[in-house]
Amino acid sequence: MSNQTKAVIWDLDGTLINSVDQHWDAWREVMAEENITLTFEDFVADFGKRNDEILRGRIDAEMTDEEVARIALSKEDKYRHFIRTNGLVLLPGAEHWLRQLKTDAWPQALGTSAPQGNIDAVFDVLEIKQFFDAVMSSEQVKAGKPAPDVFLAAAAKMNIAPEDCIVVEDAPAGIEAARRAGMKSVGVLTTHSQLDGNWVFDSLDQIPADFFASAFAQE
Repeated sequence: MSNQTKAVIWDLDGTLINSVDQHWDAWREVMAEENITLTFEDFVADFGKRNDEILRGRIDAEMTDEEVARIALSKEDKYRHFIRTNGLVLLPGAEHWLRQLKTDAWPQALGTSAPQGNIDAVFDVLEIKQFFDAVMSSEQVKAGKPAPDVFLAAAAKMNIAPEDCIVVEDAPAGIEAARRAGMKSVGVLTTHSQLDGNWVFDSLDQIPADFFASAFAQE
């Protein structure tokens, strides 16, 4: 089976990069400024969701778009400062798979709940932009994960059918988005202890060498 008609769509935070500390620090600071107590458990539960969904879920369901934009911008400014100041690392196995799939001519896309400014900051710090044939941010679609929009948009941009895509995700919202998109999913247990993906691994470096080449034969 040719892999030219198959593709991999990657989530970013918690899947390819270890950005939990930077996001946690940014959210903790911005919520404190709004006099909102945010526990680490709350933060983890929201990981993988868009800022508007997080803020309306944690502060006020009727929050205006202007208020959402103000707080979200403050949070992301803090996050980008942290990663540009303190650096960022790829999670174990991430660079290997990005390089291997590119070598094997698999189209790859980024489908993330992060805004484009965060993606740009990550690309500034880590040289991984070269691996992606499509990059879709939360701002480019109507609804965030667990809605399938960002993954469907990424597949469309690569001109690959949804059923021919494998999504790699670390969050329940992302796994659900892949399911709704009609895509197979690989869950990596970096930020959650349990995921309901088609396949689940503790980390990217635990994925077998022949996994992607044989995944579509495993029905």
